Amino acid sequence: MAGTLYLCATPIGNLEDMTFRCVRVLKEVDLIAAEDTRNSIKLLNHFDICTPMTSYHEYNKIEKGTKLIERLKKGEDIALITDAGTPGISDPGEEMVRMCHEEGITVTAVPGAAACITALTISGLPTRRFAFEAFLPSDKKEKQYIFKEIQDETRTMVFYEAPHRLLKTLKELKDVLGNRKAAVVRELTKRHETVFLASLDDAIFHYEEQKPQGECVIVIEGRDQKELKREEQKAWGEMPLHEHMELYLSKGMSKKEAMKQVAKDRGVGKREIYQALLEK
Repeated sequence: MAGTLYLCATPIGNLEDMTFRCVRVLKEVDLIAAEDTRNSIKLLNHFDICTPMTSYHEYNKIEKGTKLIERLKKGEDIALITDAGTPGISDPGEEMVRMCHEEGITVTAVPGAAACITALTISGLPTRRFAFEAFLPSDKKEKQYIFKEIQDETRTMVFYEAPHRLLKTLKELKDVLGNRKAAVVRELTKRHETVFLASLDDAIFHYEEQKPQGECVIVIEGRDQKELKREEQKAWGEMPLHEHMELYLSKGMSKKEAMKQVAKDRGVGKREIYQALLEK
């Protein structure tokens, strides 16, 4: 029988966040695949874990992934760990999981810390609906595409950022989203953990005066749904009524269906649309 791939979450700062189950699994598996073995050896030594370790990272994920699959097929159990937090979240672990599913290999999780969830819950911003964007792409075209997508996002948004790029990213987000309410969460679970909750303008001013240190998570409020709806209705209202009707008739809708959709778009009653069309 094939072995199992264990996705083991490791602490994002405070070593006391390591779970008993994670320590046990890391001791019992045949191999640990780590994003950075030099970093992970400190964690393993702290918990007296002597399991053999191999590197698995962004630059060898296909080649090494294939080798790990072969070992799993032979019945070995492998634990996958990232530098900090949950494997598969903004790291090459997602590729390994995909490969395992394609080969019919069991994948299970040993839950624990995740920076995005931890930051969201202490940010003071709405948590019921959120969009995780991880690190913004470095490619300008790709970044502009993301910015266009999130401009009207109504869910709370979560981004990762390195301290030396924080100020630039805050300014870019301000230009795209406007002066939204935001929280910059730093040094999660560590001694100097901070949550700076303010507007994007205030956050920019703060970090211009005080150089940021430590890994950062930016949490930004989504756009107000009512405001977005009003803007959409205003835009539809500026379109000539006959053009608006023709838009849906050309898609195969009946006149009744088209009138109903036009009324919904414009935020008015169907009877009002009917009357306006009669007068036209």
